[in-house]
Order: sequence, then C-alpha cells, then structure tokens
Amino acid sequence: MQASGKPGSAVADINIVPLIDVLLALLLIFMVITPMMPNGFSARIPQPPSGGDSNAPPVVVQVAANGALRINGEESSWDGLGARLRTIFARRVEKAAFVTGENGVAFSEVARAIDVMTSAGVQQVGLLTERTQVEGARAPGKFN
Repeated sequence: MQASGKPGSAVADINIVPLIDVLLALLLIFMVITPMMPNGFSARIPQPPSGGDSNAPPVVVQVAANGALRINGEESSWDGLGARLRTIFARRVEKAAFVTGENGVAFSEVARAIDVMTSAGVQQVGLLTERTQVEGARAPGKFN
C-alpha cells in the first residue's frame, strides 16, 4: 500500500513489525522466568514419625525472658544446647524441632537458638507462637 503524497517521497507510516517482535520476545522471557520466581515460605504440617523412636515427643526449645533455656521443659544452658540436641537427634529419623520465646524475649535470642539448632543437625525448625484470644472472638471449633 502506498502512502499518499508524491511518488518517490518518504513513507510516513509506522512500521509495527519490529514492535511486535520486541513484544513477543518480552512475553517469552516473562513466560520462562515466572515459574522460577519464589512464592514465599513453605508451610509444613508435622507428620507422625516414619521410623526410629516413634514414641518420642516433639522437641521444643523454649527461650525464657531471663535468658534461660528449656528443652521440653528440662533446664539447659546456651553452652550445652548444641550437645544436648545432638544427643536427642542421634536416635531420631526426623530431624525437626520447634522454638518458642516468652513475651519480652528479643528476636535475636530466638534467632541465636535457631542458629544453634541448625548447627546441631536439626534440619527443620518451626516457630511456635501463643494463640492470642481476641475479645469477642469465637473459640476454635465452636460455632455460634
């Protein structure tokens, strides 16, 4: 199709073919990159042990506000935490534990406990929080 004007003059129509090529290239790039983008944290539900010490309770490390530590209610120290956890998990198949902190505990102390736990061989560390009751909220499992 010839643009209006004198024969042999410059054509003033926009060539959109290169724009479509760029658009298709960008579409292809985004289609390839999108499945590789992280979606967030994965949540895992505790499962019953598949073998080993099947009657063992889950390991919970509690960080107290005064800096004291407890492993399943048993007193421990920062120096002995790693060794005690290695002893506990030596006979367990599933290397998962939980950590919780009392009100007023700095997160850096909880992070320190997580660091000691992972260096002691715990592969999965879960965070336990207290369930807060909001005034007027229903109790779980109860229907009005």
